[in-house]
Amino acid sequence: AASKSIRPFRSSEEYLEAMKEDLAEWFNTLYDLDIQVDTFLESLETGCHLCRHANNVNRIALDFQQRHPEVAAPMRVPRNEVVFQAKNVVPGSFIARDNVSNFIQWCRQDLGIQDVLMFETNDLVLKKNEKNFVLCLLEVARRGSKFGMLAPMLIQMEEEIEEELRDQTAYGALGTRQEHQDPQAPAYPGRARPIALCDLKNLDELGREILGCCSCPSQFPMVKVSEGKYKVGDSSTLIFVRVLRSHVMVRVGGGWDTLEHYLDKHDPCRCSS
Repeated sequence: AASKSIRPFRSSEEYLEAMKEDLAEWFNTLYDLDIQVDTFLESLETGCHLCRHANNVNRIALDFQQRHPEVAAPMRVPRNEVVFQAKNVVPGSFIARDNVSNFIQWCRQDLGIQDVLMFETNDLVLKKNEKNFVLCLLEVARRGSKFGMLAPMLIQMEEEIEEELRDQTAYGALGTRQEHQDPQAPAYPGRARPIALCDLKNLDELGREILGCCSCPSQFPMVKVSEGKYKVGDSSTLIFVRVLRSHVMVRVGGGWDTLEHYLDKHDPCRCSS
């Protein structure tokens, strides 16, 4: 049943759990690791995996630049090697902090990630700001994806939505895709196709389950426009909704939220409660 597959979110911060699940699976797939969601920060706090990933992004980005110089010309291509110590690094030690600091410097200087998405060393080592650490890793994944790296599922879904929006702009076909366009064509040269995108089959059922948590006679309207696209409230606002494992996610601005948390902020009934 749909209700059994939905994880209840007890606070406004628990949407981070969905992002950590995605990032943990992504790291595990890329580097054959066994990072668990419950110990996500602890698994990365020595900075070793982060610095190793940074150097991997450098390698793939430079390879992309050599193979597609015209495409890479306007892109910011990272190239500075991240020096780090990988052996016998104790969490919380000076060496661990130095590793994390070097990764942060690479994010700022080589990728140019804006401060609003950055974290500080203590945010990871002392677990002071889990949100910004997660958001920064997602942004690192976005940048790597542009050069052809495997992306977390959330980033793959972002690209799918962006492609749909480009189609609408180019052809003026709301909610439809042109038949002559090859759906298997990668958005970027050399880009590996996603392993799998979300299954939209149960999205309507999951959405109804979440909306059904409100017992008001007149429920907050959420009308399906097309697959994965809904009109919400009394306005003409359109939102993109996707299923990420046990989570129903909403594309909000440049990021993501859970549908439940989104409704908590926009449904007058839920807001008042």
